[in-house]
Amino acid sequence: MPFGVSHRIIRRIARWTVISFFSEIEVIGEENVPKTGPIIIACNHHNMIVDPVMLSVTCPHQRMLHYWAKSTLFKNPIANRVLLDAGCVPVDRRSKDNQVLFKGTFEALASGEAVAVFPEGTSYTEPRIMQVKDGVSWSALEYTKWLQTPEGRKGAGKEVVIVPAGIVYTNKSKYRSRAVIEFGPPITMAQYQDEFLANTEGSARTAVKRLTLSVEQQMTQLTVNAPDWETVYAAKMARELLWPGENSVPLHQFVTISQTLVDLFADCPTFRTYATAKSHLVAYHALLTTTGLTNSSLSTLPLPRVLDPAHPAPLPSRLLTLGVLLRDTLGFLVRLPFFAIPLLLHFPAYVLAKIGAGMVEDEEETQAQNKIVFGLLFLIILYPTLFYFLWALLRLTTIAALFAACTVWWFAVYHNRLIDDNYERAKRLIAAWRVLIGVWGPKRWDLGAAALKPYMKPRTPPPSPWVSKPTDANPSIASTAAPQLQPDGHQKRRRPASRRMIRHVLRARLDAARSLATFLGEVERSGSMLRASAHLALMFRGRVDDDNSGMEAEPTDNHVPTPSKRTGWRSAREVVGFLRARGARIATLVQSADADWAVASSEGEDEGGSTE
Repeated sequence: MPFGVSHRIIRRIARWTVISFFSEIEVIGEENVPKTGPIIIACNHHNMIVDPVMLSVTCPHQRMLHYWAKSTLFKNPIANRVLLDAGCVPVDRRSKDNQVLFKGTFEALASGEAVAVFPEGTSYTEPRIMQVKDGVSWSALEYTKWLQTPEGRKGAGKEVVIVPAGIVYTNKSKYRSRAVIEFGPPITMAQYQDEFLANTEGSARTAVKRLTLSVEQQMTQLTVNAPDWETVYAAKMARELLWPGENSVPLHQFVTISQTLVDLFADCPTFRTYATAKSHLVAYHALLTTTGLTNSSLSTLPLPRVLDPAHPAPLPSRLLTLGVLLRDTLGFLVRLPFFAIPLLLHFPAYVLAKIGAGMVEDEEETQAQNKIVFGLLFLIILYPTLFYFLWALLRLTTIAALFAACTVWWFAVYHNRLIDDNYERAKRLIAAWRVLIGVWGPKRWDLGAAALKPYMKPRTPPPSPWVSKPTDANPSIASTAAPQLQPDGHQKRRRPASRRMIRHVLRARLDAARSLATFLGEVERSGSMLRASAHLALMFRGRVDDDNSGMEAEPTDNHVPTPSKRTGWRSAREVVGFLRARGARIATLVQSADADWAVASSEGEDEGGSTE
């Protein structure tokens, strides 16, 4: 099933798109993807169309990927030509015969091609992988069966392997965030095909369920999974406090570090400081979300200590040091003209992207897709227009066309190169002025305790109607007895002016840093074993307890195997040592937060402030 020109065009545009949207993309496990031969890539799906784009662009060895599409879409001759040319594979969902259902998949695999499947069945926003359906397992095992038919033997196709993949975004809806994609060890059909091909009742379904479980376990190991949203937010803020820079965590270690922190905050109720640390981290996350500030911008505030209103200093000194902030602001403005033209020309794309994201405010998995699509539609108009303008300006000659094309290409690269540095500088300066105004403002501006309380709880995404909630917790994830935050993504909160919350944010940051440092100190001193994800326990020489043999000896009435409940354990000292070795700033955690000027001026917050 050869790929046509349209697939190559789409893939090229997709590559430009992801390079523009993400500031860094890391690919891990390229050696696990065979260079030739039939493969099925089974990947998690939490970011709509961005996931297949990312998968196609980063697939090792430049392997081109087929994707499933409903067979009814191929009825129209023109649509059939376009879809096949783009690499889509028809799937006849109306057929109850799997050999008919996956016929197009068999043809692609028999030709040695690669097929990409998202076994979760839909894109969604949840704290962990919620479901892995059996389609990828049925297609792989049915292909094994098809190879033994006269048609299959005639094609001399090779055995297929399933390659699990995990895509993790540092912030899946944020422009210029980062992404990591990892390919796991391939899964062969050897240990499943005999049972699948047996003539006993239910054996095929049992083999499929066992294969699906293996795919799910590997996909879980390649991604970050938490039992609830509260744990996600606590782990996220702990990571940002321990690695305060915007891109401080190396991407090749992002998943391991994040999962370690998730495990740490998922189930440690025996520690005295656990509940306090978790609640402070969650509250800090909620306040940052409400104000639109980030921990990285607060940790690098260009504000001298003498500007602290609680710090005694003569007025001339204050005015002199205030000039430092003005100097940094002017320095940014001086640099801005070098970026002004590409910024102004791309500004409509940013506006359209923001509008697109706002249309799906409660669907985080769709926001990046809309940002990309809306922005891309404008750029498709902008770049050809610039090209034709330059070409016409130089009298439509061949050399002029070449010059115009190179200029437009350089213009796009120039914009991407400058956007990151200017964007971060702008965020820091805006945060500095907001903090300065908020702290130097009168205390009556501050929200009172009662008015602040709703903003101390983070919003959680509404549950997806397309996701079936599993009855048992994923065995690869540390469990927790803590109740989940109630989804309230559908509720619209009126955001208060940031000047009314600055003192609260700074105090919350200090409380979060202090409680995190205290908690990590208690964990390290305990010398106990901590519950952890099983794969991390094996990776770092911990212990894994298997509650059963992994599968039932006999199938249940529904022929659904029971997974092994594997509980991992890691040494507390090893976990804290692991974080330190990866650059976590545990030793300076409190000092850096306590050094935030203006923290002292937040005393007595309950004695005044507006209650509205």
